[in-house]
Amino acid sequence: MDKMKILWLDLNCSYAHSSLALPALHAQVMHRTDVEWAVVRTTTSEAVGTAVDAVYAHRPDVVAASAWLFTHEHLLHIIARVKALLPQTVVILGGPEFLGDNETFLRQHAEVDCVLRGEGEESFARWLDVWNNPAAWGDIKGLCFNVDDNVNEGENGEPSKLHPEAKFSIFNSQLSIYHDGGLARVADFASLKAPEESMLFTWSKPFVQLETTRGCFNSCAFCVSGVGDPMRCLSVDAIRQRLDRIRARGIRDVRVLDRTFNYHPRRAVELLHLFAEYHPHLRFHLEIHPALLPQSVREVLADMPHGLLHLEAGIQSLRQEVLDRSLRKGSLEQSLDGLRYLCSLPNLVTHADLIAGLPLYTLEQIYEDIYTLASYHAGEIQLESLKLLPGTVMRRDAAELGICYSPLPPYEVLETESITNAELQEARRLSRMLDAYYNTSAWQQITRMLILGEQDFMHRFLKYLTDHNYIDQPMSLERRGELLYLFCQEHYPSYVTEVALAWIEAGMSLKKRPAEGVRTKHVQPSGEWTVIYGEYNERMRLCFLPVDDGGYWFGYDTTTQCVGPVFRAESKGSR
Repeated sequence: MDKMKILWLDLNCSYAHSSLALPALHAQVMHRTDVEWAVVRTTTSEAVGTAVDAVYAHRPDVVAASAWLFTHEHLLHIIARVKALLPQTVVILGGPEFLGDNETFLRQHAEVDCVLRGEGEESFARWLDVWNNPAAWGDIKGLCFNVDDNVNEGENGEPSKLHPEAKFSIFNSQLSIYHDGGLARVADFASLKAPEESMLFTWSKPFVQLETTRGCFNSCAFCVSGVGDPMRCLSVDAIRQRLDRIRARGIRDVRVLDRTFNYHPRRAVELLHLFAEYHPHLRFHLEIHPALLPQSVREVLADMPHGLLHLEAGIQSLRQEVLDRSLRKGSLEQSLDGLRYLCSLPNLVTHADLIAGLPLYTLEQIYEDIYTLASYHAGEIQLESLKLLPGTVMRRDAAELGICYSPLPPYEVLETESITNAELQEARRLSRMLDAYYNTSAWQQITRMLILGEQDFMHRFLKYLTDHNYIDQPMSLERRGELLYLFCQEHYPSYVTEVALAWIEAGMSLKKRPAEGVRTKHVQPSGEWTVIYGEYNERMRLCFLPVDDGGYWFGYDTTTQCVGPVFRAESKGSR
């Protein structure tokens, strides 16, 4: 008996990313001897034809893939061509793109035979038993498909198997009947085989994802996890076993997939202690709700090893009315208090998220909230544009909320009653400016200083970058520093020295404009300097930046590959 051949089309935005869907599904069926798996890995930046050729070479019985916002369109271009070449091949898709109403999609895309809504581990395994018998597909929870009513029964009333040559034409029929299988949900999450057990798990990426929880306690109207999914958690012992396997593979970075890992304080404390056991071998990226930080959690966080945790604090907006309209639980006052505490911890990196396009959220409020987050010394400030994802409450109620959004992926909000299309484009550019400057370690301190010290800095600098067509261009770290230096020379001359200091600390060339005041020849040490860091020795290459009646000394170690200074001192008269 010939084996059924499944080809997984692993499409990501870059090779640095890897979907958990393939190993999560494969782990549940890897014991089957009647199935042969193949994988074609590609990215959205690669030619469609290259991926199609790779798929076609396998002549699979089934092509399966997971679709999400930024791969959706590219995936359909590949699938449409594959189906034209291999009309007998069955195409099944899953992923967050199919959490909403799938009837229109299936009628518009006849190249897709069915889609799975929800959690697919159990339903996909059941579908494999009847993949070539659409008459039995109706029993699969979460499976949505169109089927011609004439193929429900064969001779003698027996369910008929769809003839391979007839499949494409039948599912192209506008007279076909749509079947909606509801929402698939795994009841016993802990009983699933771990994705890392699959031979198809990707260990070559710079990080791995570890799903420790399914569902979310929150009800955010913009989030696919806010649709009433019950919370289901893995035990700490099970997580330890999986971390042991990850460490044994030499992986350093683990992204913990848990929408709110600190929802249960006692569990959060147990997990933090567990993560600390793996220092310094592993680093963890966690999502945390800043409103849910009792003293027990705060104390453990303060005691975590330096560099072990990178925390993503979902704040979304610093306006209570915006959060209320978005159905987000948690007091804003408690969130701000928790965020201040997290940002004050020197052993952690905390990044905060804002979302432009939320109902009632204005552009000026976004600017004000960025100022507030900068004053907290947030490690990163991420400003995202709201996307109305399929299956979310906010997408369902968009008209009622006064939200205009794109009907095509990534479904970005175009306008609301509180923010215009032009203002949302400004917010997009503001996001790029934050990423280029505030979220870059070399320029963060001076950028924060300017944001807090000059009320109009963000507006003026963004206009400068926009007017000169820099904002949407890729810029090197050095080019960003040069532009900030030139801008400050013209608009904020009192900050020019601070930009120059940031330039030197970042190890940039001392021959370029921001270092134009630096002396590099015949520089002698001062007997009156105050050492800031490092230890001076005569073998160092010394440079001096004069300021008023004092200045700054920087020492470079010529025996190592370090491009930045290893010694810094200040003389009297400098600040």
